[in-house]
Amino acid sequence: MRAVVIHAAHDLRIDEIAAGAPGQGEVRVRIETGGICGSDLHYYHHGGIGSAIRLKEPMVLGHEVAGIVDEVGAGVTRLTTGDRVAVSPSRPCGTCRFCRAGQQIHCLDMRFYGSAMRFPHVQGAFREVLIAEEGQCHPVGALSAAEAAMAEPLAVCLHAARRAGPLLGKRVLVTGSGPIGGLCAIAVRRAGAVEVIATDVSDAPGAILEQLGVDRFVNVAREPDALAAYATDKGTFDVLMEASGNDKALVAACDVLRPQGIIVQIGLGGSATLPINTIVAKELELRGTFRFHEEFALGVELLAKGLIDVKPLISATLPFTSAREAFDLASDRGRAMKVQLAFS
Repeated sequence: MRAVVIHAAHDLRIDEIAAGAPGQGEVRVRIETGGICGSDLHYYHHGGIGSAIRLKEPMVLGHEVAGIVDEVGAGVTRLTTGDRVAVSPSRPCGTCRFCRAGQQIHCLDMRFYGSAMRFPHVQGAFREVLIAEEGQCHPVGALSAAEAAMAEPLAVCLHAARRAGPLLGKRVLVTGSGPIGGLCAIAVRRAGAVEVIATDVSDAPGAILEQLGVDRFVNVAREPDALAAYATDKGTFDVLMEASGNDKALVAACDVLRPQGIIVQIGLGGSATLPINTIVAKELELRGTFRFHEEFALGVELLAKGLIDVKPLISATLPFTSAREAFDLASDRGRAMKVQLAFS
């Protein structure tokens, strides 16, 4: 079969790799659609993520996928051939102390599709056929493959919303209005946020964020003082969902958060200089959030029931054989939000 393989920065190829067959408790999924994520773009442009995660061998990219089960292995009881599924890219070991405590996100032996965090690398899901564990595959019913492939980034944002704590009646600021910022706006609104303001340094996401139901979108590069009124009387927002990974966004947001406000840091940006005096004086809480576990199934259910609409975020779908063109398009935030690959 064919797969989208990164060999080095800007060296993206369509390679032939072995297809394999499902073993005990596994299924074979014929991939229909895969979404290009920010981490895929880091591998494409930089050959890794930061200084610690670097490509040491060719790696199949991709972890946002959906497809059709076309073969089941021995012991599979929940799925059958023809089932349309979204595939969770997480494969926790299930036996380490964190897995046993229900904290699979922090598994000591996590295998996450398309990740160079370990060596040999965990090969990804941008391939025509994928062997997956039955438990990774979640039936999506009549949901389109494009929407089903959005279950993974949605799960990231559902977990981030959970890390924020109760959101009913809260006022939320989302900084960074890419796909994750947009999905965070959806997630916090679904959780009961009464006001959602989103910011970015470009006008491009504005119309899309308005379709997603945000109350206001602000281009802070063009209107640097637009949030100043929210700093009155020690701040307005109860929660910050920081999705840009830019420490300037985090620092500026501290001024508009109310005392005892909560910062949920989603974006990865390396080291940051924090306004410690403000954090201490306002008693702000900084909470990290990373990936997801049970939220994947929740995301699939919300999508399948029509309770969350991700279609406005999907900008384009290109054949996987045009992966370089697709990755270049996904890198241009002025032209695209979420770009997907079609495998069938």
